[in-house]
Amino acid sequence: MKALFIAWQNTKTRRWAPVGRLTREEGLYRFVYTRGAEKMQDFRPFGRMDDLHKAYKSEELFPIFKNRILAKNRPEYQDYLKWLGLSETQHDALEELARTGGLRATDSLELFPCPEPTEGKNYEVYFFCRGLRHLHMENQERACQLKPGERLYLTQDLQNPYDCMALLMRTGDPITLVGYAPRYYSAEFTQLIKVSDIDQVKVTVELVNRDAPDQYRILCKMVSPWPANFHPCTKEEFKALA
Repeated sequence: MKALFIAWQNTKTRRWAPVGRLTREEGLYRFVYTRGAEKMQDFRPFGRMDDLHKAYKSEELFPIFKNRILAKNRPEYQDYLKWLGLSETQHDALEELARTGGLRATDSLELFPCPEPTEGKNYEVYFFCRGLRHLHMENQERACQLKPGERLYLTQDLQNPYDCMALLMRTGDPITLVGYAPRYYSAEFTQLIKVSDIDQVKVTVELVNRDAPDQYRILCKMVSPWPANFHPCTKEEFKALA
């Protein structure tokens, strides 16, 4: 895992943007703010990292991100790793944050990785289905009946008042809505669908965790050929200020 971007949502406007980037190289964590932090209304720096134009380095994970890692002595730790599909010995903090998004009920931050081509020149990301709690009960029940390997389909939620790029996820025939793709992938997923053969862009169910909280209930995987001249995370708001 080379880089995680930190997305922040303005709770008044519901708009979101990447405001920072976290990396780990040669044993050091490095955090910088991105241009999204300057453009977002009402954004405030994180704690003591109050200079938007400074690069911050640390041998340990910065507290604001460390607090989003589940402690190994928690009784639910083994279940938590199972929900994430991660090995206890073969993952690091950035991989865990990439899988969970670092979600907390107390703020509007979310972390996500910048995809890179696989060895087979594919685009490949894992993500948890979002918005389950906002669906009707019959949709929630169908979501819990999904099976690993089952294919899901993406469709634009064009009348979404908060995000015109929002992507709903549905089952095949019979069609049932089972949630949303993460908002920070909506534009990329839409672009991949437009430039690729429809059968080559696949979203499949990886894990169904019926005993997990909603945010860890349905783990999905998106795979697509990596198009020529496709460069994710390169828009203006992703560029580092430091």
